[in-house]
Amino acid sequence: MKNEKNNYDLIVVGAGPAGMMAAIVAAQKKQRVLLLEKLPHIATKLKATGGGRCNLTNTLDKEQFMAHFGRDGRFMREALEAFFSKELRTFLESLGVETHAPDGFRVFPSNHKSTTIIDAMQKEMEKLGIYIICKQKVTKILIKEGSIEGVETEEDTFFSPRLVLATGGMGYPQLGAEGDGYPMVEALGHTTTPLYPAMMPLKVKESWVGECRADTLAKVEMKVALKKYKKLSAKGDLIFTKGGIRGPVVLDFSREITPLLEKFQEVPLLANFTKGMNEEQIRQHFKTKLAKDATYNTTLRLVESLLPHSVALALCHLAEVEPDLTLSRQKGKHRERLYQLLAWTPLTVVGHDGFKMAMITRGGIRLNEVNPHTMESKKIKGLFFCGEILNIDGPCGGYNLQWSFSSGYVAGEKS
Repeated sequence: MKNEKNNYDLIVVGAGPAGMMAAIVAAQKKQRVLLLEKLPHIATKLKATGGGRCNLTNTLDKEQFMAHFGRDGRFMREALEAFFSKELRTFLESLGVETHAPDGFRVFPSNHKSTTIIDAMQKEMEKLGIYIICKQKVTKILIKEGSIEGVETEEDTFFSPRLVLATGGMGYPQLGAEGDGYPMVEALGHTTTPLYPAMMPLKVKESWVGECRADTLAKVEMKVALKKYKKLSAKGDLIFTKGGIRGPVVLDFSREITPLLEKFQEVPLLANFTKGMNEEQIRQHFKTKLAKDATYNTTLRLVESLLPHSVALALCHLAEVEPDLTLSRQKGKHRERLYQLLAWTPLTVVGHDGFKMAMITRGGIRLNEVNPHTMESKKIKGLFFCGEILNIDGPCGGYNLQWSFSSGYVAGEKS
């Protein structure tokens, strides 16, 4: 016999941005909503987003925004039409949260604190009478005659004809993302794509990067040096680490690299550290410097006009030029090698630290099994998905959070 107090119009599993949004929208329609979270507190991962600054969305239009998600970005169209960046900012403003875009692109809460968003959404959920139960890990989805009946947790059973699954991916398991939702939906007949850690630092074979840890390079362009994948590229700031690389360009590019790494074990990259300059432009730059300023009397000084000292010295050693000699006194082949390295420096990705260092997951529930207009399963009536559990992932810059809010809005509205 069902416990009447455990009956709800809608159950939402996962109190991240997608789940909270779904719960709020459904409750605004006067539904009796239960929000279940396995951790002791709601929105743990959201709290840590962007180092706690919370890059919510960005100022791109819908077409540009979708393009950054690749081919699968088209799935987002209906959700973005319903609830995009303008609607998100208006919604937050209605909760008392002001937002701004200080660089004209990335949108943050005006005080750059993720806790502002969490506190405002929690207050709204309380006002709407949403039942929030933390430390409740869902272990099974209950189905009756092809429709949702409820969920079992480690401690209790809850009933509802509609369920929103917002359990996230597998990135940052210490913040609760352990991929709980995947086996539960696979048991119901859904399928998932292969899952890879994404938006994370990468390890490289080259030892010289460890000597460059003091320096960050701006506007680095990276591309894959494999013929079949040569169109894959990314741009942004790069930071060297003891055994690898990180920074915005690496976080973005890792989405493409981790699947290749599983396939090839090593992934060769080419990186331009000189803000897009080619070999000829670098030659001309050196000629101009030498003609105008006598202090550029060593090869190292010339390279330092383009790069920080540690990186300049490392590339001199790679090219086998003598740093303290003038450029004209270097051996021709070594001088040419220096130009080549300054235009495109080879790096070889050999590993990563897995999901424990991944901000997001690449892969998820197959999109052709979900109705993009409603976020409802095509297999199970009353089952809705939103956020990272689906096979959609974007780069840094507010893309993934906006998708969480947009898909959560639709799931809450249509459930």
